[in-house]
Amino acid sequence: MTINVFQAGLLGLFACLASMPGMGGSAIGNYTLGRPLVAGLVVGIILGDVRTGILVGAAMQLLYIALVTPGGTVSADVRAVSYIGIPLAMLALKSYGLDAASADGNGLATSFGAMVGTLGTVLFYGTATMNLIWQHIGWEAIEKGEFKKLYLVDMGLPWISHIVCSFLPTFIICLAGAGMVDTIKAVLPMDGLAMKTIFTVGSLLPCVGIAILLKQIILKGVDFIPFFVGFALAAALNINLVVATIIAAMFAYMNYQIKCAQLIRVKAPSQDIDDEEEDI
Repeated sequence: MTINVFQAGLLGLFACLASMPGMGGSAIGNYTLGRPLVAGLVVGIILGDVRTGILVGAAMQLLYIALVTPGGTVSADVRAVSYIGIPLAMLALKSYGLDAASADGNGLATSFGAMVGTLGTVLFYGTATMNLIWQHIGWEAIEKGEFKKLYLVDMGLPWISHIVCSFLPTFIICLAGAGMVDTIKAVLPMDGLAMKTIFTVGSLLPCVGIAILLKQIILKGVDFIPFFVGFALAAALNINLVVATIIAAMFAYMNYQIKCAQLIRVKAPSQDIDDEEEDI
């Protein structure tokens, strides 16, 4: 499996769009196209292997499921994870002959995601630093009363930053990805200690993402119950996450209806008392 110039160019373009708030706002750009779960589908379509792309994207999404960027501070850049890490992981899986759905495949994919995500922070801060140049131009335009120039500053010039810090690195790394993976394969054979360590550490990395997510949403001990029930259902009934989500939605709707009924029951007596007082 190789990545040609056209495919590398498309991956670089989506890396730009995923990091640009101007692409329909952050909801479509960063928080949709930039998520590994969505990017897995996009990369799978570009590289012609949708199944592997989705599986690799899902594995990497678990690692970064609770990633937040308070005040612009990032510990990993999911744009790089999505459009550099996923293609490289797909190349590595094909080169090593691993199935993306296997435990070793997941471990290798998440390891690539962690490696590229850390590297991507350099690209993130590089983009932010370069954007300061355009901000300075914008302030000068305001001082001179050239307000129409702000359209260029806001929607035109930032493309330069993203081409330099998103498109070009993604294009170059993805285009050279097959050679890089072949070098890694020659240096790190499957039965070597290094690869076994990568598989082991990589299989544990999703636990980090889940743990961070739980720390954010678990407020008291009983909140763990629905969380563990989901895993119990998946293990006992051998269902996938989609079916488990549908079942969870059904229980959530039932709980919502019960809460609404309880509120109506509490309000009913007070309404009766008011009616009696009005009759008197």
